Amino acid sequence: MRMLKKYEKASERVSIKGVLKAREAISHYVQPTNLIYYSELSRLIGCDAFVKHENHMPTGSFKIRGAINFFHTIPKENVENGVLVSTRGNHGLAMAWASRWFNVPCTVVVPENNNPETNRIIESFGTELIVHGKDFYDAQFYCDELVAAAGYYYVEQGNEPEMLNGIGTMGLEIFEDLSDVDVIICPIGGGAGCASLLKVAQAINPGVEIIGVQAERAAAFYQSLRKGDWVVIDHADTVADGLAARSVFPLPYTIMKDHIQDVVLLSEDEILEGICLALSTTHNLAEAAGAASIMGAIKRKEKLAGKKVVLIMSGGNIDREHLEQALNHSPNRV
Repeated sequence: MRMLKKYEKASERVSIKGVLKAREAISHYVQPTNLIYYSELSRLIGCDAFVKHENHMPTGSFKIRGAINFFHTIPKENVENGVLVSTRGNHGLAMAWASRWFNVPCTVVVPENNNPETNRIIESFGTELIVHGKDFYDAQFYCDELVAAAGYYYVEQGNEPEMLNGIGTMGLEIFEDLSDVDVIICPIGGGAGCASLLKVAQAINPGVEIIGVQAERAAAFYQSLRKGDWVVIDHADTVADGLAARSVFPLPYTIMKDHIQDVVLLSEDEILEGICLALSTTHNLAEAAGAASIMGAIKRKEKLAGKKVVLIMSGGNIDREHLEQALNHSPNRV
């Protein structure tokens, strides 16, 4: 596909050198997140299970790493009219937070029925919020109109190489804290997190396996692997907002397509159970996508037996409705 060719070139800009530079920039704004061993998770899975707590970042997810590095590296003249973002939550929160530090006007477009708590926090950073469309893709298409009308710089979170370099700092921290890690399990929505981890692992220890996790109802990358081509699915209706992508972004796809061999699919019941397991085994509130790695590991427990496994808790921005739904629904594992 001709469109993907330009992203193959862009993927070369996502590198260990770029990640190391990003760490220097990011260190002035946020601290490394904890990598913690949990005995109860380890018992349930049958491995040495460690959780990377990206939910402890200031905006509650790993995406703040990419947002900071984006603003640090983008030429000022490129964003003098402001930046434009389409989001369901975490990307918008990260860009709103970082734009304030870098004094760049930021406009965030969210779909109708978006989490009102997320909307309020985005606005609290001094960001303009626009509500448009029934899902993320409607919001995304509307951004094209706004760019043409107002000259914003539209930030496609997964297609910005410097954003991926920033997110890759998460991988550096994992290898520094657990140099003999065997497997890293990461949720896949737009794909930026998993692709960034893969780039770091390839540079430091290619023997480390990266396993992706998706919702059965939003399995775009899983279907892409089966088809051997980039796929956009018709619907992505899942309780996990962070997994509700009708496709992975083209840049992460070009990075992952030949190297991610295993993608675990979760039912809606399993996603809700993961939220409860995160709470009971780590005492952390994880959003649905943030808890997906735990359930992905449980579904692959035979494969992971005896290994050192890092589970990415990618975010903790769960609203009360989804938390109550999980607590009222999920069974207890013993």
